[in-house]
Amino acid sequence: MPKNKGKVRMSPHAPPSIPPPTAAPTITTTAATAAAATAAAAAAILFYRQQINMNNISNVSKDDELTYFIRTGRKEPKKGFKEEGQEYAQVVKMLGSGRLSCSCFDGQTRLAHIRGKLRKKVWINNGDIILLSLRDYQDDKGDVLIKYTADEARSLKQYGELPESARINETDTYGPGDEGECNFDFADDQDSDEESDSGNNKEIEIDDI
Repeated sequence: MPKNKGKVRMSPHAPPSIPPPTAAPTITTTAATAAAATAAAAAAILFYRQQINMNNISNVSKDDELTYFIRTGRKEPKKGFKEEGQEYAQVVKMLGSGRLSCSCFDGQTRLAHIRGKLRKKVWINNGDIILLSLRDYQDDKGDVLIKYTADEARSLKQYGELPESARINETDTYGPGDEGECNFDFADDQDSDEESDSGNNKEIEIDDI
């Protein structure tokens, strides 16, 4: 009786076993969801820009606005609002030499320094709304980052960034001593007056001779 009786003999050239077909891989919806969210955010920003004129807030690109909207859920450009370590303030008095005294909306009065680049481009007056960069080592001092126009300040107030008690372009909130106060440096004028007076005296002396 053969030894291999009852056993199936496999051919050495038999094809390998093929696994059963599996279902086609499904495409994840993560990319589609992100694209839809981006499109919705872009549409919201476009509608927002059409409804409210934000050209005066800051010169920021649409990509910056979109990134800020996706990250925070707010439609306002990131550059127009304070961040950690910053505070809104209203100018109380110009001190000269790029310095000013301001009343911050956190309740403190600080001495602020106007940076050189900003000093050459922006004219700051009493009552203007500004954005300060606070100093960790000097809590009573700061540096001026942004000077808001009247329209920008009203927009900040409308969005709740400024308190309702804030008065735009008004200085009568600082007491009678500071109301309508203007600060000018007459040093150059005095020098010119003295020179003109001395010149007149010389002319008189020459005429007398």
